[in-house]
Amino acid sequence: MAGGTLSTGSSVRQFSVFLQNRVGALSSVVNILEEAHVNVIGLSVVDSVDTTVVRMVVSDPETVRALFQAHAIPFTEVELLVVDLPEGAASLGRCLLTLLMAEVNIHFSYPLLTHPGQSSLLAFHLDDSDFGRTVLGSNGFKVLCQEDLSR
Repeated sequence: MAGGTLSTGSSVRQFSVFLQNRVGALSSVVNILEEAHVNVIGLSVVDSVDTTVVRMVVSDPETVRALFQAHAIPFTEVELLVVDLPEGAASLGRCLLTLLMAEVNIHFSYPLLTHPGQSSLLAFHLDDSDFGRTVLGSNGFKVLCQEDLSR
């Protein structure tokens, strides 16, 4: 397969937000973002009895960082690798095999929200993002940057 493309730009940032496990907590955070015209592009919720960890990818990380600080919302940030899977599920196995063959460890992964008719996007948190980006790109996968998601 021909080489993929590595978008040049900022790395994709994921925010992990720590919320009390109560009705409306996630809705409140999303409302703060929507009021600032920030779109949530990806979302993963890990729930427990006491707390909830919400992982999210957004259209404007700088604004979100400032909003979370201004509203005293506890959060952390990590770099993600976002891969375009134009063939959807048919591309998934090949993508995972590529990472396996390169011995790249996947800490977690989740799909991003896309519009009908567009490619599937999968976010990965890897033990070595730079190496993962190189391996995937050289094996025909398009690895996106934040600017690709914020358009």
